[in-house]
Amino acid sequence: MMKIIQWFPGHMAKAMRMMEENVKLCDAVVFVLDARAPAATYNPKLTELVGSRPVLFLLNKSDLAARGAEELCTLLQKSGKNALRLAATDRGAPRTLEAAMEALVREKTARLREKGSRRPLRFLVAGVPNTGKSTLINALSGGKRAQVGDKAGVTRGKQWVRCGSFELMDTPGTMPPALTDQTLARRLAYIGSVNDDILAMDEIALALLEELFGKAPEGLLERYGIEGGTPLEMLEAVCAKRGFLLRGGEFDYERGERALIDDFRKGRLGKVCFDGQEDLKNVGLL
Repeated sequence: MMKIIQWFPGHMAKAMRMMEENVKLCDAVVFVLDARAPAATYNPKLTELVGSRPVLFLLNKSDLAARGAEELCTLLQKSGKNALRLAATDRGAPRTLEAAMEALVREKTARLREKGSRRPLRFLVAGVPNTGKSTLINALSGGKRAQVGDKAGVTRGKQWVRCGSFELMDTPGTMPPALTDQTLARRLAYIGSVNDDILAMDEIALALLEELFGKAPEGLLERYGIEGGTPLEMLEAVCAKRGFLLRGGEFDYERGERALIDDFRKGRLGKVCFDGQEDLKNVGLL
């Protein structure tokens, strides 16, 4: 039986309380999701915090996601949600996002201007760890004003950042208090939203191989020469391809697991979208 994945450290509980106290200062919200796993990276608890404020669902890291992410974004739009798919690292991303944010608060902006107020509108930027919130804010602000890292939990406190006509509150990545769907929890582990230190990396690597072979086998074939087999046999192919062998010729599974996960996170295994329409329904996005 696979080890159950649960991760909600004390700093996240503190961050949720902080957001609950500060969201009243914000006019709108940007929820940053990972385009490879938009359902997995959706935290329903955050939606409860924002109340009736307008929300933009941003499917980030689209450069790493397969066509399925575009279809999921379209489904969100058809359901009446404001949704946008982009990669924060693209040169044109800031302009595209600013236009979507302006549209989101157009009515509020007009009401303020009628009253003679010129104050900047404020956005809460929220999401689970490692979805690219700080990278996005840095792109919008034109500089490295928010902490960025490839590990879950880099941002630990709120940060107000001025971005053109807006002020953005960069918040710590926060997970749901309980991960009830372990398939989605594993996908969070694949993309680095869960602290690697609490994971059984052997189980994560084998599950990742199984899902990748089912959804995006071309990357496994191109990088490792994998054409099929059980997850363990595929992991052994990774070890063989990379030369990860122990004394006596045995496979160094631990090095193979970490190399596989690193290759995936850095986009070396091609584009993939793990989630589907049913996943969006199950988490309440559709």
